[in-house]
Amino acid sequence: MNGRYVLMMLILSLPTIAMADEWQTLPAIPNREGVAGPFAGVSHGALLVAGGANFPDKKPWDGGEKVWHEEVFVIDRPDGRWQVAGKLPRRLGYGVSVSHRESVICVGGSDAKRHYAEAFRLEWKDGQLQTSALPSLPQPIANACGALAGDKLYIAGGQTSPEAETTLKTVWRIDLAVAKPRWEEVADFPGSGRMLAVAASIGNDFYLAGGADLVMRQGGKPSRHYLADAYRFHDEQGWQRLADLPYPIVAAPSPAPADAKGFAILGGDDGSQVGRDPQRHVGFNRQVLRFDLDTQRWQRGGEMPAARVTVPCVLWDGRWVIPSGEARPGIRSAEVWSWTPRHKD
Repeated sequence: MNGRYVLMMLILSLPTIAMADEWQTLPAIPNREGVAGPFAGVSHGALLVAGGANFPDKKPWDGGEKVWHEEVFVIDRPDGRWQVAGKLPRRLGYGVSVSHRESVICVGGSDAKRHYAEAFRLEWKDGQLQTSALPSLPQPIANACGALAGDKLYIAGGQTSPEAETTLKTVWRIDLAVAKPRWEEVADFPGSGRMLAVAASIGNDFYLAGGADLVMRQGGKPSRHYLADAYRFHDEQGWQRLADLPYPIVAAPSPAPADAKGFAILGGDDGSQVGRDPQRHVGFNRQVLRFDLDTQRWQRGGEMPAARVTVPCVLWDGRWVIPSGEARPGIRSAEVWSWTPRHKD
């Protein structure tokens, strides 16, 4: 019985939430190939997308080299036109980004040689891009996940270097509302260390789901172990395990869309095609899963029209936006999709 068949049976066995979702394409970012791992967020009503990486010359299976980018793109309305706003401090991608008080917070990330601990704000104001420093993380981190719970930004998991053979269990938090913000370490999350997990927040609670750990295989090389466990962190109660995902999910758009009733995971890499020739890869999982706070269960919530991974998800102008991202291994897309969930009463 193959992995995709088992996955389909798991999906079909889930309860379905009645939805009339609206998916729309917005203007594509002005990078022909698109990028994976960009920073993205909203500043003074405009959407910013910055950095990321792609294979602009040749695909990886043809010997192509991954290239990191520094351009910051901006669009001021969903039917507007992208323009180049400026540049990041360096070529950078695979960090964590959130929108906070008219600016985009960017934390960590990597380039072709190393991982970084730096954090900074991007602000698009009066037609100019302004960059200001925030306290650096206590350690370099890329491929982490994070979300803003109130004014507190959580950063969970990831890796400290491109050569790392293990993943992190650490969770860092910074209060962006205080005059002198600083990073503090909260309790490690349960279970395995992980990278490329999905983060979400509801009120002041932080949520963590899925991701991949690294395990040593025969021959001494680490490989990904796909995870399906999920957790909630509350300041007073600490970590609480939630119902497991119905299947593993890695690198789904994060922070995940959330509201007072729960949060949604949009597709992701379910691991069912691991080991397949990248040129025969049929695309990542497109299933939308919703965690319902009342029932504490996962529910099916429709499908994405196009799968995307290693990309942020941004609330902008009343819709959740997925700007660019990875469509298949080694293949990016410049498309920008927006999702407006519509519950049926």
